[in-house]
Amino acid sequence: MGDYVIEADRLTKWYDGNVGCRDISLKVPRGVVFGFLGPNGAGKSTFVRTLLGLIRPTSGTGSILGQPIPSVFSRDKVGYLPELFRYPDWMTGKQLLKLHADLCGVSRAGRTKIIHNLLERVGLHQRGDEKIRGYSKGMQQRIGLACALLGDPEVLFLDEPTSALDPIGRKEVRELVSTLQDEGKTVFLNSHLLSEVESVCNHVAIIDKGRLVVQGDWRKLSAVKTEVEVTISGVTDRFWEASQGLVLNREQLDQWEGKSSWRVTLSDDQQIPALVSELTAHKLEVYQVTPKKQNLEDIFMYWITRKENVSDVDHR
Repeated sequence: MGDYVIEADRLTKWYDGNVGCRDISLKVPRGVVFGFLGPNGAGKSTFVRTLLGLIRPTSGTGSILGQPIPSVFSRDKVGYLPELFRYPDWMTGKQLLKLHADLCGVSRAGRTKIIHNLLERVGLHQRGDEKIRGYSKGMQQRIGLACALLGDPEVLFLDEPTSALDPIGRKEVRELVSTLQDEGKTVFLNSHLLSEVESVCNHVAIIDKGRLVVQGDWRKLSAVKTEVEVTISGVTDRFWEASQGLVLNREQLDQWEGKSSWRVTLSDDQQIPALVSELTAHKLEVYQVTPKKQNLEDIFMYWITRKENVSDVDHR
């Protein structure tokens, strides 16, 4: 089996003439936590459901674990937690897991222990005998995650897995996702909670209005610009004019007692020493130079804004 467990080639789904997702091509390496990001309504869930064969693509192809979609074989070793789920509320948590174990073909030998371990893993080990109608939304999300883990899947699709959880629950899910990766599983995480994705994901893909914007290791995607915060005194417009070839943009943040604080944009981090040299050459007093580390929200906004500004946007 190849290095990529999920592949899509120009995968497209139209609804009544409206695009759900269009010409999306991506490859997900084995054993990563892959973040699939985009604004609400960008087409994230449509793409996931198309990959899983729950809806048929209008065009394009895809595969999971080397098996073409849509097929039963492509879902054989896949677990899925949908964003919108409804479980029979007259069942207990254990009964629901037993039902899903039957559907997944989990052997009856040792099933009780498997279900016990899953309930413990998702933090419901003391609530398994309670009816689902008494579960909070967060607890229902946890039992859904347990269902997704039945059958020991190699690939997990988690659609907004922490949206209904409190901060403690989100932390527990993050830790679980990291453990799953340590076990060699591949996790495809669809979320709009960028801070959650940043803490667990290796690779990301960003989509907007149904189209793929960018994909790759998100830390490498962060190398789109360099921002430095500097605190100096004696700066004048003449200095900024003389530095136009070096400083791409500047924004004053604060001013006090003859000092001023600025956010300066450079082409890359190799230009930071040049900026310091330029400041000292103009006999400015430099109190602080601090590179600003970009987080995933910065990267997300950069690429979404860049996509909206490109001239070849299809307006059809």
